[in-house]
Order: sequence, then C-alpha cells, then structure tokens
Amino acid sequence: MTEKDLGFRFDINELQWIHYEGGPRFDYPIDYDIAVLGHQVDVGRLDLLIRWAPNAYCHFHRHVATTTSLILEGEHHVIDVDDDGNEVHDDVRPVGTYCSGPGGDVHMERGGPEGSLVLFSMHEPTGRMFEVLDADRNILAETTIESFREQARELAS
Repeated sequence: MTEKDLGFRFDINELQWIHYEGGPRFDYPIDYDIAVLGHQVDVGRLDLLIRWAPNAYCHFHRHVATTTSLILEGEHHVIDVDDDGNEVHDDVRPVGTYCSGPGGDVHMERGGPEGSLVLFSMHEPTGRMFEVLDADRNILAETTIESFREQARELAS
C-alpha cells in the first residue's frame, strides 16, 4: 500500500483533539478526547480516534450508527447497562480487539489503568452518530457528523 492509498499519514500528537470532561451533573469521572480523522457526509460515515484517560469514562450514551472499533492502545472497557440502569456486563477489550455492531446499544465506556486509544468507524445515512444520555436515558445531546465538524472548526479558529 502506498502513502497515496492511505489518504494521509499523521502524528497522533498533531491531531486536533476535542477534550471532554465531566461536571457535577455526572457521578462518574469523565475525561476523554476525540479527533476526527475523516467523514463522508453524503453517505453518513465518520471515522474517529478516541482516547481515554486512565480509568476515566466517556458520557453514558446510545449508539445510533453502525459502529466498528479497533483497540489501538491500552485496555478498553465497554459496560452494558440494562433498562433499569444496572451494569450487567463489563467487556474488557485488549489491544487488537476488533468489534462491529448495529446501532441501538446503550453503554458506558472507559479506559483501563493505562487509558485507551480506540479507532471508531461509524455509519448512519442520516449523519446521526450517538446520543448522550442521563441516568434515566433522557437524551442530553445528539451527536452528528456536522456537530463534530463544527467543534473542529471552532478549535481551528
């Protein structure tokens, strides 16, 4: 494969990272960054790198898009949550774990003791990727390809 076939090469330290932290509204430690690697709005595809601080979570969420992931660094935890808000399964994914699934799953994700770095490729023709939820599964925010593009533009300016 040539460099042209790959599209581009990057240094992870030079990517434009969007940082997220939790606040008093959340009762779990939130500390993660997202870098948009690429997107195709016309087909609803978004590729992201997400890195978690050690033992920190991203927001409780529901995937809308079909999602494929590959664990690149660290240990990554995906915690399934039932309809009553109980944690029912903690899937520990080491480096090299590749997963793919349809939208609709509700879960928490966190980095392991060393944190984690995960490549995500998401596809949903409408451009809706996932919904950030509160403990009662009310939608706090809806993320779309466009919302990530707007955040990246704001960081660049």
